[in-house]
Amino acid sequence: MKNKLTLLGACCLGLLTACQPQPQVSEWISTTYSQPWQTLPTSNITQEVTENVIKINTSQTAQAIEGFGTCFNELGWTSLNLLDSNEREDILNEMFTPGAGANFKICRMPVAANDFSIDWYSYNETDGDFEMKNFSIENDRKTLIPFINAAKQFNPDIRIWASPWCPPTWMKYNKHYASRSTPSAARQLSDRAKSGESTYMYKVIDNELPEDRQGAEGTDMFIQDDKYMEAYALYFSKFIDAYRAENIDIFAVMPQNEFNSAQIFPSCCWTAKGLAKFVGQYLGPAMEAKGVDVMFGTMERPNVALVDTILQDKDCARYIKGVGFQWAGKDALPGVYQKYPDMKLYQTEQECGDGKNDWKGALHSWDLMKHYLNNGVSVYTYWNTSLLKGGISRWGWAQNSLVVVDDSTRTYTYTPEYYVMKHASHYVLSGARRIELDGNYKDALCFINPDKSIVLIAGNSEGTEQKVTINIEGNNYTASLPANSLNTLVINK
Repeated sequence: MKNKLTLLGACCLGLLTACQPQPQVSEWISTTYSQPWQTLPTSNITQEVTENVIKINTSQTAQAIEGFGTCFNELGWTSLNLLDSNEREDILNEMFTPGAGANFKICRMPVAANDFSIDWYSYNETDGDFEMKNFSIENDRKTLIPFINAAKQFNPDIRIWASPWCPPTWMKYNKHYASRSTPSAARQLSDRAKSGESTYMYKVIDNELPEDRQGAEGTDMFIQDDKYMEAYALYFSKFIDAYRAENIDIFAVMPQNEFNSAQIFPSCCWTAKGLAKFVGQYLGPAMEAKGVDVMFGTMERPNVALVDTILQDKDCARYIKGVGFQWAGKDALPGVYQKYPDMKLYQTEQECGDGKNDWKGALHSWDLMKHYLNNGVSVYTYWNTSLLKGGISRWGWAQNSLVVVDDSTRTYTYTPEYYVMKHASHYVLSGARRIELDGNYKDALCFINPDKSIVLIAGNSEGTEQKVTINIEGNNYTASLPANSLNTLVINK
């Protein structure tokens, strides 16, 4: 009898297992340079096992994902405005309408001028106006405000955070928007170009900053005086209020873009100690009063100690809700993720490319996405939404973008990097969790959405087709990834 019961139990267990719904690949999208966003037949997926294996264990989850986004810059809006209004709306619909295309949810904007502005400006250039009586966002009504409002027509719930590139010039020791003399930077870039290194500087436009008024990393270019810091915190508060009056809510700010970098365009070096004082005593209390989060960043150096200075300063740390990383800051990210596992981490700016918008740039973007997401970021942000063909800024730098507008024909194209973003942002929903992958095939990211659908993004940087086996819950699914491609496979039960 005992043996019969054991056999019966085994049979029942087998029947229950057989009745359990098996995972199925329900969608497969693939992008190559010449054929972006192609739907491939899931009927081509087999159950053979190959030497390239991705193992998915849905219980091995990591950080929650808040979302993906892009940046609102002046040159993004002026380039889109060259298009027919219907075409412009098609682009914004594709990028921002929930579920339609890129599904962008969390976006960045500058506080006054940045490197992709039309020209220099701040919200108050009246020297000594500590009470901010002459504060005005009038310049933004021509560009940034209509850009954001146009996007909000397709997603009214876009979340926006902001950071300054430069304070009003009278708050800086050198009294200039720039922090580096153009001739000085051009000489250095020329030396780099001679050694074969790409510089991305296509033309030299003199910013008229004398070399003896340059700033430098490791120094405070912002005047370290309490009345200036108090006034600058008020400047942020006025910015929040002015944008709220335009029905644009800013949910968070960072105190300074790339605070270590003296640039030929609007910029301002700070020490971490100087920022800790500003945030802890002035900006933090001012933003708390407005219900606005403060995050530390943007971090563009591979130095965990800079984050330590902020997060271990008791007055400052109480206000910091997250840390943002870009460029070489990505190399500090793993250490910060390990040291501060409960801290919210943002990727704040996709590396900008060289204006060529080629497949090489797209593959680099994919590598960056893997690095940032595998090291704990919950938000991933692209940089230039749209630029004219060539991508050259007001200060002569060429950069990539999601959309390229040809001003001679008034036409536009989506770039390969747009599709890299879309491969993740279209499918990975807010609240998804990253899955830690096993197996020998490492060119992949995986997420499980709140609805339990699994999103696997797998690259193939080889010049030939590669067969890759996906192992999940004892089931094997093998897909032949096209040469030089990026692929998203959606797996459902």
